[in-house]
Amino acid sequence: MPLATFIYMSAWGKSFHGKSFSKTILRVAILLSAVAISVTASAQQFVSANVANAMIEPAPAIKPPLPEAPRSHRFWDTQNTLLFVGVAAVNSADFAVTRQNLQSGGQELNPITRLFAGSTAGLAFNFAGETAGTMAIAYLFHRTGHHRLERMTSAVAISISTQAVIYSGTHR
Repeated sequence: MPLATFIYMSAWGKSFHGKSFSKTILRVAILLSAVAISVTASAQQFVSANVANAMIEPAPAIKPPLPEAPRSHRFWDTQNTLLFVGVAAVNSADFAVTRQNLQSGGQELNPITRLFAGSTAGLAFNFAGETAGTMAIAYLFHRTGHHRLERMTSAVAISISTQAVIYSGTHR
C-alpha cells in the first residue's frame, strides 16, 4: 500500500492490518528515521590519511587586508531628513483621510488605530506616534550600525501609509 494512502487511513483513525493508530504512527516514524539515517550515512566519504594531511595546511603568514569599514553618517543628514519629512507627510495624509472616513460613517480597519479612533485627538496622537516610532526605530538601527535598515525603515513606513491612503481614498 502506498505511504500516502497509509497515512491517510491512519489519520482518520482507521486501523491498518489490525494495528492501533499510535503503533502505526510509531512504525512510520521509525521507518522514516531509519531512511534518513541511512541516507546521511551513505553520503559520508572516507578520506585517506594523505588527502587528510594535504587538506590541513597552515594559514599564510601574510593576511589579506580587511575591507574598509563602512563610513558612518550623521543621523540627521539630508537623506534621513527627507525620508522623515516623507513619513510625516504621508502619515498626515493618512490621518486626514481616516478622519474624514470615520466622520462620514466609515470604519477603521487597523485594529491598533481603532483603539484611538474614538476622537480626533486620539487619532492625531496615533499618527504622531507612528511617525515618532518610525524615527525611533531608524535611530536604533543607526546606533547599531545597520544603516541600510535605518533608511529602509522610513521607506517601508512611507509605502505602508501610502497604501492606506490609496485604499481609504478608493473605498469611501
